[in-house]
Amino acid sequence: MPATAPRRDATVPGHQDQTLGALFTTASRDLSALVRNEIELAKAELRVDVKNGAKGGAMFGVAGFLGVVAFILLSIALAYGFVALGLHPGLAFLVVAVLYLIVAGVLAMVGKKAVSKVGPPERTIRTSKETAAFLKSPRSDAPTPTR
Repeated sequence: MPATAPRRDATVPGHQDQTLGALFTTASRDLSALVRNEIELAKAELRVDVKNGAKGGAMFGVAGFLGVVAFILLSIALAYGFVALGLHPGLAFLVVAVLYLIVAGVLAMVGKKAVSKVGPPERTIRTSKETAAFLKSPRSDAPTPTR
């Protein structure tokens, strides 16, 4: 008995042979729907991420504000601690202010030293120049255009 090649899609009930144009139209419609659904999913995920980010940012803002308030109150308490040791209130607050100015000066010096170490991105500049030179130079392995 000679073997016969199975007919594609002939065994699927209700299936009709579609033209190439119809298949292309169906595929592009399905692709468009898929892209739209993916965009909607991304929007939904971003909404949740933005909401969580805003909530976290607000919490950091409140924490920073409360930290500043606590720093001010602790500074006042330190000044009144000097008053309790017998210093005049004006002198006690001046001592606290000078202490903070000294700390600020030291931090500024350390920051200046760290910033002075920052330089141009030398490796990036070098590799960019090498890439530009490579792109400008004629390549020996490339075929020469014929007219």
